[in-house]
Amino acid sequence: MSFWWAVLGILGMAVITVITRSFFMLPKDEIPMPDWAKNGLRYAPLAALAAVIVPEIVLTQGQLISTWQDARIYATAAGTAYFFWKRGILGTILCGTAVMLALRIGLGW
Repeated sequence: MSFWWAVLGILGMAVITVITRSFFMLPKDEIPMPDWAKNGLRYAPLAALAAVIVPEIVLTQGQLISTWQDARIYATAAGTAYFFWKRGILGTILCGTAVMLALRIGLGW
């Protein structure tokens, strides 16, 4: 009997998710929003990305890094510098990865 309750619960959550997410697709006209809300939503993806990436760079096991011998700091700096120099995403990733690998493999950081 508990199996069917689990299946019913999963199906119920799926239906609720589909209904709540489809409200944005149902209207034929654009939903009117104030300009301040539209401007704020432009920065939402960047804020979400920063909220995920920054802790990975500056934290180790929930604590702030305590040494400058951490390859993540230099890889981030190199990737950021490359991005502002060339404005290319692939080059940014490759530059940061190259610095990270060089410091981890070469210096054992």
